[in-house]
Amino acid sequence: MIEFETVIKNVKDNFLTDLTEAKGAGTLDELYLKYFSKAHGVITKLIKEIPQFSADDKKIYGPVINTLQEELRSHIETARIESEHKQVNDPRIDLSLPLPPKKTGMLHPTTQVIREMNEFFRYYGYSVVEGPEIEHVEYNFRKLNLPEDHPHTSSVEARLLTEYEPPIRAVVPGKVYRNETANKTNNSFFFQYQGVVVDKGITIQHLKSTLELFHKYLFGNDVVLRFRYKYYPEVSPGMGTDIRCTFCGGKGCEVCKFRGWIEVLGSGMIHYNTLKMCGIDPEVYTGFAFGMGLDRLVMAKYGITDIRKLYGGGIVYV
Repeated sequence: MIEFETVIKNVKDNFLTDLTEAKGAGTLDELYLKYFSKAHGVITKLIKEIPQFSADDKKIYGPVINTLQEELRSHIETARIESEHKQVNDPRIDLSLPLPPKKTGMLHPTTQVIREMNEFFRYYGYSVVEGPEIEHVEYNFRKLNLPEDHPHTSSVEARLLTEYEPPIRAVVPGKVYRNETANKTNNSFFFQYQGVVVDKGITIQHLKSTLELFHKYLFGNDVVLRFRYKYYPEVSPGMGTDIRCTFCGGKGCEVCKFRGWIEVLGSGMIHYNTLKMCGIDPEVYTGFAFGMGLDRLVMAKYGITDIRKLYGGGIVYV
């Protein structure tokens, strides 16, 4: 194994040359990787050759390689300490100067708005719940008085009404998938924020005041809302809510399709049949439900003009 002894000697000599260069260039990390990286390190390759040795050679050269490995690491660590000490004592370096800020990641705008909304509704006594993205037809359509081809995330409402007794007060952030032609305000994938309240004596005025308080919390007291009657199979009566376009101030633009208003949610009093099918006596209890187009709220809050930019993968709004 004279050849292997020569290899070890060459490694030592080359290392000392590399160490001198690394000290001058400040590249000690690169030097460490050259000799100890798992894939191509010089020492790593030597260690991988040991299993090919005879039993006697393993006893001789195994400890030699281990010692070599410890020596080289010690040299690099000593050089690193010396380099740091030299920098600390260099009068040309002011260690009190702050480093430039690093550009770090942040929460997605949709996640930020969901957390804000959760805070608001928790304050008013709502529970925040979750539901499955793949749902049974019983909860997704039948118990909500809906035709079996209507896309939404209201299925968690049916689950809550079926599994729990009133009083019920809960909100559900969730995803929606549907066959939709994508444009600035519509997409085949989006987030919805569902809410449901059931108790004795609940009226549509409770619903309206809840929505007014929520939008003022999210957008400020200057927000302008429009409530109008709208048909939804799962509620009766139904109420649509629009927000005055924050991009054009109601004058009309591409985002609001030149209407001056953007529809952000549908709501209404929970249908008599829905309560009954879920096992709640509609003669004793009433309730309301709402489903907010969460992405449109995010767009209005952060000035995002195209819903597709929210999920395009680009770092656009940082």
